[in-house]
Amino acid sequence: MPHANGAPIGIEVGQAAKPALPDTGIALSGSLCRLETLSAESHAQDLFEAFSLDVSDSLWTYLPQGPFQSADEFLSWVQHVQGQQDPAFYAIIDEQTNKAVGVSAYLRIDQRASSIEIGWLTFSPLMQKKPIATEAMYLMMKNTFDLGYRRLEWKCNALNAPSIRAAARLGMSFEGVFRQAAIVKGHSRDTAWFSILDSEWPQVRSAIEAWLAEDNFYEAGNQRLRLSEVTLTLLADSWPQVTVRVSEQN
Repeated sequence: MPHANGAPIGIEVGQAAKPALPDTGIALSGSLCRLETLSAESHAQDLFEAFSLDVSDSLWTYLPQGPFQSADEFLSWVQHVQGQQDPAFYAIIDEQTNKAVGVSAYLRIDQRASSIEIGWLTFSPLMQKKPIATEAMYLMMKNTFDLGYRRLEWKCNALNAPSIRAAARLGMSFEGVFRQAAIVKGHSRDTAWFSILDSEWPQVRSAIEAWLAEDNFYEAGNQRLRLSEVTLTLLADSWPQVTVRVSEQN
């Protein structure tokens, strides 16, 4: 551990080049999906139809936007957020149907600190709990570290159990809770923070790639090995309660 004036200081980073901003104009392509810059003209109708499959509106419980009562209302929201640099929104396109089935974004992009967040995740029932959802996140994670970022963040409402499980499943380590961090739809929100570092990414990447491989799935589509069985061993030991809860429910 380096020291200065008799006190411990962080590891020297040096004058590394700033990572580039994500270019949503360049599609992130996988075998199950591709992510392309969100466009009202190209994606709004498909997305509204896909999101409408969630008849309970539970999709919007922890999100600042929605639910949307009409296609025009949703179109207006997409027109408002498209084309921004931060958050930089993607539409998630199912390669089988060539239709948009979800939304994601990069946000809180800090080039000087080499830190970036994935958020605004809005997955329709057409991709929830399916390999396409994992691949979409993998594509964003891979792009993050290919661009040279040192830190990738994930944040969610501390009451949002599915998002907490997803973060741990993807190899994100818990960092803490910011109490009363925001007010969302008139309700107080405590925000749980997760992250993955560039030094941790190679092992997580290998785990996700192995899980996504065709030979990890039976002909019926059921998985042979759960991703969480591998990634839980890679998490920083900072919140045992989360890892226990994830292992029990995933």
